[in-house]
Amino acid sequence: MLALNSQPTFNCNDLVKLFNETFETSHNTILVAGGSEPLYLPAKNGECAKIIFAYDYFSSALHEISHWLIAGEARRRLEDYGYWYSPDGRNVEQQQAFEKVEVTPQALEWILTKACGRLFRLSLDNLNGQVCSSKPFAEAVHYRVGMLTKTGLNERAKHMRKVLCDFYQTPSELEETDFHLKEIYTGDAL
Repeated sequence: MLALNSQPTFNCNDLVKLFNETFETSHNTILVAGGSEPLYLPAKNGECAKIIFAYDYFSSALHEISHWLIAGEARRRLEDYGYWYSPDGRNVEQQQAFEKVEVTPQALEWILTKACGRLFRLSLDNLNGQVCSSKPFAEAVHYRVGMLTKTGLNERAKHMRKVLCDFYQTPSELEETDFHLKEIYTGDAL
């Protein structure tokens, strides 16, 4: 365990190394830093699949890992898992559609973030779009975390979480009571 007064260092290179050591051989997939935008490229021409995260942002890496951990085998054969993406600048309806598909990835990202001993921040990913309340989205993500703690993570997600817990020396138990809505909600008081 980390001493109470020590702060872990969060370096993207650690995530890249941990992910690649865990999944490059078993799943022919690597994590790559430095993209101007996140992107998933399936394996082809004998190369590994690539999960590319934005710049060197630790949160972006965890988020993109979460998408990969959720994606089934068929989705992992498609660029960006075959999902649509409407860029920043979404209107209210587009933002609600975005939030609907982001609930599970952000819930898993929160679980992985906590495994790193780091604070999770909900991402609306719409800085230039129409403003809408993040409270329903925050509540949906929190609810999904609760469901994942009860039903359990899939094998890849469970393994990645254990790797992170071991590396960052955080508790390996996954308890619903460890996740509090007030930690992530950034809008008006709950």
